[in-house]
Amino acid sequence: MSIGQDLLTRFLLGQGEVRGQIVRLSSQWQAVVSRHTAQPGLHRMGELCAAAQLLAASLKFDGNLILQIHGDGPIRLMVVECRPAGLFRATLKAAPAGAGTDAQASFSSLVNRNGQGRFVVTLEPAKHSANQQPYQGIVPFEGDSVSSVLEHYMLRSEQVPSRLYLAADDQCAVGLLLQKMPDSGGSLGTARIDQDAWPRLQMLADTLTREELLSESPERLLHKLFWQENLQTLDERPVRFACTCSREKVAAMLKMLGREEVESILAEQGEVRTQCDYCNTGYRFDAVDAAAVFIEGVMPSPARPD
Repeated sequence: MSIGQDLLTRFLLGQGEVRGQIVRLSSQWQAVVSRHTAQPGLHRMGELCAAAQLLAASLKFDGNLILQIHGDGPIRLMVVECRPAGLFRATLKAAPAGAGTDAQASFSSLVNRNGQGRFVVTLEPAKHSANQQPYQGIVPFEGDSVSSVLEHYMLRSEQVPSRLYLAADDQCAVGLLLQKMPDSGGSLGTARIDQDAWPRLQMLADTLTREELLSESPERLLHKLFWQENLQTLDERPVRFACTCSREKVAAMLKMLGREEVESILAEQGEVRTQCDYCNTGYRFDAVDAAAVFIEGVMPSPARPD
């Protein structure tokens, strides 16, 4: 399932000393919001969605990027999965609203209240090869925002100085990423490198307010910040919410549970019922459906409405 179209734009500043990306999720973010109403920390997940798109587009990697936060505060779990072609899905598990938090709570108090939170980055290659290996790393909680934690991660993993600006509300999620390019000069030659470009462009971006990020279009934001700079747009990529769940995948999960476990659930509840955490689609298997799961070559029957 997918809704509307939002865009991620890549650009260069100066003579290529700084590369950047900006993404604005509106209808696509609202597709997530509609499935996680009244969840504490929802806007932080919006920031994570925008950050994941920027991070995925900056990596030379063919496959899936998954950002996971396992929290020890009101937020128990946040997951954003980015797939090729700008597809993503996200889910949030949190304590009930009002359970010791509010919309203005700090990032640390939401996910790392007792120092036991974990931030995990996973790369799943589309095809395994010598150059594309699975990767999983734990990101230290350095900083008190999604942006500061990920800035530290990018500096450590890519060894590229990076600045990340994020904001989200119920209507949109926005992210701006700036990265300093190596000082090799490339085809331009070292004589033409603007050594002041990185500190100057950071200072300009630091003037951004949350309100500006949320209210202005990407084009307007870039113009307001860098109107005196040489800005070259490279490309635009659509970003879409799309879930990968299916009845066939649920059937495969039941098969992994085993016939005995499935029959136990049927005896107790009369049917096996599950719901996707990402898109809220429900799946039901009665005794006949469940029996078909364990018969080789028999496909599950079409989805039954809940």
